[in-house]
Amino acid sequence: MGRDKSKATDLAKALGSEATTGEWGTVPAGDIVIVALLYDGVVPAISQYGDALAGKVIVEISNPFNSTFDGLAHRGETSIAQEVAKAAPASASVVKAFNTIFRHVMEKGRPDVFIAGDDAEAKASVEAFIESLGLRPLDVGGLKMAHWLEGAGVVAVGLANHGVGNLDFALSITELPAE
Repeated sequence: MGRDKSKATDLAKALGSEATTGEWGTVPAGDIVIVALLYDGVVPAISQYGDALAGKVIVEISNPFNSTFDGLAHRGETSIAQEVAKAAPASASVVKAFNTIFRHVMEKGRPDVFIAGDDAEAKASVEAFIESLGLRPLDVGGLKMAHWLEGAGVVAVGLANHGVGNLDFALSITELPAE
């Protein structure tokens, strides 16, 4: 669900599986709600929906880049996902995911999806959803790790602009074969 229905629809198509879109302002229907907004609109939207998000898993995907895209817009060791957890109903669970992947890479490739969250059951639901898309979820730890996932988003943009020189890549983990 997003203010721009076409972008929300594009994201739902990219996610495939049973992803659907909703109308802005209506109660989210699914058990997992992916918030597809720019970072500065995420917490206000969560506050606006309030109790309609009770019991749901909220997947926060934004990157709070500064104006030059070489750092985070917020200070300190917080994250948009942590701020969402403060604004959401107590029975909602927040998971940070998908923020290190450029959309077209997710549509065309099979990148790793890093996730962070405090609720093991919520993370298991998000992991199952990610696996249903043919992607590999990788748990980085509790919700405090969302700050570092946002930093990884900055690293991805830096690589796109300097090291790699394009957006046709994803951060991933390469596991060495057992000896």
